[in-house]
Amino acid sequence: MTDEQPPSPYEPPGHGQPYGQPQYGQQHPQWGQQPPYAPQPPYGQYGPSGPGQRPRGGPNVLAILSLVFAFVFAPAGIVCGHLAKRQIRQTGEEGDQLATWGLILSYVFTVLGVIACCGWIGLAIWANSDNGTGY
Repeated sequence: MTDEQPPSPYEPPGHGQPYGQPQYGQQHPQWGQQPPYAPQPPYGQYGPSGPGQRPRGGPNVLAILSLVFAFVFAPAGIVCGHLAKRQIRQTGEEGDQLATWGLILSYVFTVLGVIACCGWIGLAIWANSDNGTGY
Protein backbone atom coordinates (compact mmCIF):
# COMPACT_ATOMS: atom_id res chain seq x y z
CA MET A 1 0.00 0.00 0.00
CA THR A 2 1.07 3.54 -0.65
CA ASP A 3 1.05 6.35 1.84
CA GLU A 4 -0.56 8.77 -0.61
CA GLN A 5 -4.14 9.68 0.09
CA PRO A 6 -6.56 11.13 -2.46
CA PRO A 7 -6.68 14.93 -2.33
CA SER A 8 -9.26 16.33 0.02
CA PRO A 9 -11.81 18.75 -1.46
CA TYR A 10 -11.13 21.01 1.51
CA GLU A 11 -7.41 21.45 0.85
CA PRO A 12 -6.05 23.89 -1.71
CA PRO A 13 -4.51 22.33 -4.85
CA GLY A 14 -0.80 21.71 -4.59
CA HIS A 15 -0.99 21.12 -0.84
CA GLY A 16 1.80 18.93 0.33
CA GLN A 17 4.25 19.96 -2.43
CA PRO A 18 7.33 22.06 -1.76
CA TYR A 19 6.84 25.81 -2.08
CA GLY A 20 7.29 27.08 -5.63
CA GLN A 21 6.98 23.71 -7.34
CA PRO A 22 4.38 23.49 -10.13
CA GLN A 23 1.57 20.99 -9.84
CA TYR A 24 1.48 17.91 -11.98
CA GLY A 25 0.70 18.80 -15.62
CA GLN A 26 1.79 22.44 -15.31
CA GLN A 27 5.00 23.93 -16.56
CA HIS A 28 7.13 26.20 -14.49
CA PRO A 29 7.32 29.76 -15.94
CA GLN A 30 11.10 29.55 -16.18
CA TRP A 31 11.04 26.39 -18.27
CA GLY A 32 9.77 27.41 -21.70
CA GLN A 33 6.42 28.98 -20.99
CA GLN A 34 6.13 32.73 -21.46
CA PRO A 35 4.11 34.80 -19.03
CA PRO A 36 0.79 36.04 -20.48
CA TYR A 37 0.75 39.46 -22.14
CA ALA A 38 -1.76 42.18 -21.40
CA PRO A 39 -4.64 42.25 -23.91
CA GLN A 40 -4.19 44.64 -26.82
CA PRO A 41 -6.79 47.34 -27.53
CA PRO A 42 -8.93 46.79 -30.65
CA TYR A 43 -7.51 47.97 -33.95
CA GLY A 44 -8.11 51.64 -34.71
CA GLN A 45 -8.75 52.74 -31.14
CA TYR A 46 -6.48 54.85 -29.03
CA GLY A 47 -5.13 53.80 -25.68
CA PRO A 48 -5.97 55.52 -22.42
CA SER A 49 -5.59 59.26 -22.41
CA GLY A 50 -2.61 60.81 -20.70
CA PRO A 51 -2.74 63.19 -17.76
CA GLY A 52 -2.82 66.28 -20.00
CA GLN A 53 -5.58 65.03 -22.29
CA ARG A 54 -9.25 65.11 -21.52
CA PRO A 55 -11.51 62.40 -22.90
CA ARG A 56 -13.75 63.42 -25.76
CA GLY A 57 -17.42 63.14 -24.99
CA GLY A 58 -18.85 63.69 -28.45
CA PRO A 59 -19.49 66.61 -30.74
CA ASN A 60 -19.92 70.17 -29.54
CA VAL A 61 -23.53 70.93 -28.60
CA LEU A 62 -23.52 74.29 -30.39
CA ALA A 63 -22.38 72.56 -33.59
CA ILE A 64 -25.41 70.26 -33.42
CA LEU A 65 -27.70 73.22 -32.67
CA SER A 66 -26.23 75.10 -35.63
CA LEU A 67 -27.22 72.29 -37.97
CA VAL A 68 -30.70 71.99 -36.45
CA PHE A 69 -31.36 75.75 -36.48
CA ALA A 70 -30.28 75.91 -40.13
CA PHE A 71 -33.61 74.28 -40.96
CA VAL A 72 -35.71 75.95 -38.24
CA PHE A 73 -34.45 79.53 -37.95
CA ALA A 74 -31.37 80.12 -40.09
CA PRO A 75 -30.01 83.31 -38.41
CA ALA A 76 -29.79 81.43 -35.09
CA GLY A 77 -27.93 78.67 -36.94
CA ILE A 78 -25.36 81.23 -38.13
CA VAL A 79 -24.77 82.49 -34.59
CA CYS A 80 -24.53 78.97 -33.13
CA GLY A 81 -22.19 77.86 -35.92
CA HIS A 82 -19.72 80.68 -35.33
CA LEU A 83 -19.81 80.15 -31.55
CA ALA A 84 -19.29 76.41 -32.05
CA LYS A 85 -16.27 76.99 -34.32
CA ARG A 86 -14.67 79.21 -31.67
CA GLN A 87 -15.31 76.69 -28.87
CA ILE A 88 -13.97 73.80 -30.97
CA ARG A 89 -10.76 75.74 -31.68
CA GLN A 90 -10.28 76.46 -27.96
CA THR A 91 -11.23 73.09 -26.46
CA GLY A 92 -10.39 70.63 -29.25
CA GLU A 93 -13.85 69.05 -29.15
CA GLU A 94 -15.32 67.15 -32.06
CA GLY A 95 -17.99 68.57 -34.35
CA ASP A 96 -16.08 70.92 -36.65
CA GLN A 97 -17.77 69.48 -39.75
CA LEU A 98 -21.20 69.76 -38.13
CA ALA A 99 -20.56 73.43 -37.40
CA THR A 100 -19.30 74.01 -40.95
CA TRP A 101 -22.37 72.40 -42.52
CA GLY A 102 -24.61 74.27 -40.11
CA LEU A 103 -23.02 77.54 -41.20
CA ILE A 104 -23.24 76.71 -44.92
CA LEU A 105 -26.90 75.70 -44.76
CA SER A 106 -27.80 78.61 -42.49
CA TYR A 107 -26.26 81.14 -44.87
CA VAL A 108 -27.92 79.52 -47.91
CA PHE A 109 -31.36 79.46 -46.27
CA THR A 110 -30.93 83.03 -45.00
CA VAL A 111 -30.06 84.27 -48.51
CA LEU A 112 -33.01 82.37 -49.98
CA GLY A 113 -35.31 83.85 -47.32
CA VAL A 114 -34.10 87.40 -48.03
CA ILE A 115 -34.61 86.87 -51.78
CA ALA A 116 -38.12 85.51 -51.13
CA CYS A 117 -38.98 88.50 -48.90
CA CYS A 118 -37.69 90.97 -51.51
CA GLY A 119 -39.71 89.16 -54.17
CA TRP A 120 -42.90 89.39 -52.13
CA ILE A 121 -42.32 93.08 -51.47
CA GLY A 122 -41.67 93.69 -55.15
CA LEU A 123 -44.79 91.76 -56.11
CA ALA A 124 -46.90 93.75 -53.62
CA ILE A 125 -45.58 97.05 -54.96
CA TRP A 126 -46.17 95.98 -58.56
CA ALA A 127 -49.72 94.76 -57.77
CA ASN A 128 -50.65 98.05 -56.06
CA SER A 129 -49.31 100.26 -58.78
CA ASP A 130 -51.82 102.11 -61.01
CA ASN A 131 -50.04 101.41 -64.29
CA GLY A 132 -51.46 104.76 -65.47
CA THR A 133 -55.06 103.57 -65.77
CA GLY A 134 -56.49 105.94 -63.21
CA TYR A 135 -58.80 103.55 -61.48
